[in-house]
Amino acid sequence: MAEAHQAVAFQFTITPEGIDLQLSYQALHQIYHSGVRSWKKRVSRIRNRVIKGVYPASPSSWLFVVIAILATMYMQSDPSMGLIAKIQQHLPLSLHVSLSLQGQTMLSALVFSTVLWLSIILALRFCLKLLLSYHRWMFEKHGRISTTTKVWVTLLRLLSGRKPLLYSYQTSLPHLPVPTIKDTLSRYLESVQPLLTGPGFERMTGLANQFESSLGNRLQRYLKLKALWATNYVSDWWEEYIYLRSRGPIMVNSNYYGMDFLYVTPTSVQAARAGNTITALLLYRRKVNREELKPSRVPGTVIPLCAAQCERMFNTTRTPGVETDVLQHWQDSEFVAVYHRGRYFRLWVYHAGRLLSPREIQFQVQRILEDPSPPQPGEEKLGALTAGDRIPWSEMRKRHFSAGVNRRSLDVIERAAFFVTLDEEEQGMRGDDPAGNLDRYAKSLLHGKCYDRWFDKSFSIIIYKNGKNGLNAEHSWADAPTVAHLWEYTLATDAFQLGYTEGGHCKGEVDRTLPHPQRLLWDIPSEVQEQVSRSLAVAQVLADDVHCHIFPFRDFGKGRIKQLRISPDAFIQLSLQLAYYRDRGGFCLTYEASMTRLFREGRTETVRSCSNESCDFVKALAGGEGVEQCRQLFRQAAEKHQNLYRLAMTGDGIDRHLFCLYVVSKYLGVDSPFLKEVLSEPWRLSTSQTPLQQIELFDLKNNPEFISLGGGFGPVADDGYGVSYIIVGEDMINFHVSSKHSFSETDSHRFGQQISRALQDIVALLSSAENNGAVSKCPPQTKKTL
Repeated sequence: MAEAHQAVAFQFTITPEGIDLQLSYQALHQIYHSGVRSWKKRVSRIRNRVIKGVYPASPSSWLFVVIAILATMYMQSDPSMGLIAKIQQHLPLSLHVSLSLQGQTMLSALVFSTVLWLSIILALRFCLKLLLSYHRWMFEKHGRISTTTKVWVTLLRLLSGRKPLLYSYQTSLPHLPVPTIKDTLSRYLESVQPLLTGPGFERMTGLANQFESSLGNRLQRYLKLKALWATNYVSDWWEEYIYLRSRGPIMVNSNYYGMDFLYVTPTSVQAARAGNTITALLLYRRKVNREELKPSRVPGTVIPLCAAQCERMFNTTRTPGVETDVLQHWQDSEFVAVYHRGRYFRLWVYHAGRLLSPREIQFQVQRILEDPSPPQPGEEKLGALTAGDRIPWSEMRKRHFSAGVNRRSLDVIERAAFFVTLDEEEQGMRGDDPAGNLDRYAKSLLHGKCYDRWFDKSFSIIIYKNGKNGLNAEHSWADAPTVAHLWEYTLATDAFQLGYTEGGHCKGEVDRTLPHPQRLLWDIPSEVQEQVSRSLAVAQVLADDVHCHIFPFRDFGKGRIKQLRISPDAFIQLSLQLAYYRDRGGFCLTYEASMTRLFREGRTETVRSCSNESCDFVKALAGGEGVEQCRQLFRQAAEKHQNLYRLAMTGDGIDRHLFCLYVVSKYLGVDSPFLKEVLSEPWRLSTSQTPLQQIELFDLKNNPEFISLGGGFGPVADDGYGVSYIIVGEDMINFHVSSKHSFSETDSHRFGQQISRALQDIVALLSSAENNGAVSKCPPQTKKTL
């Protein structure tokens, strides 16, 4: 709040009698409370650093060690084996003079106890790191756990027994290992074998062998050196070269979206939904700042996942550059930036050192909605600069937004906790065309009007006129599971914790003396307005080309799939392979995102879902082979997929290793035909599962209508599909399919129907074999246009 009132807190006039100083005590009061809040946060951070620093022990354990040492000494025993006496001998002379012999002994015992305590902490942390480096448990079959793994679980529970903070495990997580060149190349060749003809595969094998015997080992040595020095040998390069150095639009190509509940809109009052949503997000930020969130874990286990991506969730903006963008993060922000009807506002969310109540935020948002002022010249479509190419935006920012009123207003947007759009449209599954409305809802969240979102912010929330909401997230700072965790908490807190009155308004009292939200002022010259028009034209072409289709699959869900003793993810991925084969008449390089957060600062790895085994199954089913043979091939393909996923999670993937070798080659100025070809291969089927991580927040048994729709992203290849899916409860899977209109052979609706058909055909195949063990022929599966 201090920043808002500095201009009016002190005023003075020079008179013949001297300087007449005028103080605004109300403003000083706000500054005081803002300062108190900042100091409380600093104290909380120091406290958390101490707690994290001694984990898996606790600060109170120091007292236990001291008492134990002193008690042992009282019993005429020396637990230090003479070390306390040596410490006493080396005490400074001043202490020998000022302290009695007993005091010197006590001080030496305290020093020894502290050193012993720190040594125990380091030993415990080293043991915890060794335990977290064990991954064999992941490759053991369900129900057949080895004795080693049982002992490992017991030890891990013992060391993880005390309630950890969000970042307590960070220093104990192992570093991502560098796979061997031989293993990576072998797995790569196996992954492309079903996609290449005989001569093509022989040629690629020759390139791989040549790379291994010549340049590969040299690049590998540099990569191992980096792995010894850096926390994670992949993540910084991945962030920079995959995201921040991209010069094309990040809208559609990089940013992704998250949706509201499918069947429920908690209130139809736009300002009220904004009030609760903003409050829930700020409560989550408070939990992150205080590290009160429980560390994320591998589902069903005590194994922690890296939480580093939470650090830049709020108060973060991607700023454009000529060669590379930069992620800027601020420690704190007491306001959010709001866009409504072509105008930008600063909405303070703290007053007198306290977070505004949901009802007060609703009151402030309603003031924005009722503000009759028109947009300033060039203001309405200014956000298009963040939707277009990065270099023009960088040039405009440097030339026209580095000083004066434009700099101050841009600072408000970039330093805001997050960005809010109060949209004038209505969205959601409604009316006579619910399916079509879901598709329009997805497109609105993905790109909007191309100028009414600020795509550079770490995330933006969109509140629609009918109370529906959604989220658009920038990708460089974190991956979808981190944002999904935030969004799950937001939706659950909004609906079940904060709630609404019978009239659909937020709960709580309102201080009607709150200062009005501040209009941001701009001075947009004609040069910037012309660039805004050009950027908008680029973005509009991209937005119009995207074809989104969202459909809830309700025939069955993970409950039925688990009854068949198949991994739900493997089942869906093989269904996607079958659907793509029917849709396009062949196979393609398939990307499935897997996480590597078992390791410190881990992000993602690629699971190449199109394998020899999956292709054998699809061909057998399409060729009308026997049911039993198809079923066996399916189970082999599912097991293969699970193994690929495990390898990716445990650091033995293919693509991040090859990517880093390619970066090293560029630094060294050497070319590799093999790496160049590998990195240029298109991912025509890009897939990702959105995990439901906090199912306990929703209680779907008692509230079955509060079903999450998940989120989605644009297609990675111009001639391909993007598919995101979320497994909700036991009986539903929600799919998000995207493609481009400009490529005539892809169609998101058609592919969605092929996915539904493939899911049904595979469950029928497995069910028939399960029921009667039939060995009849499957009917030939031909490509079908639906």
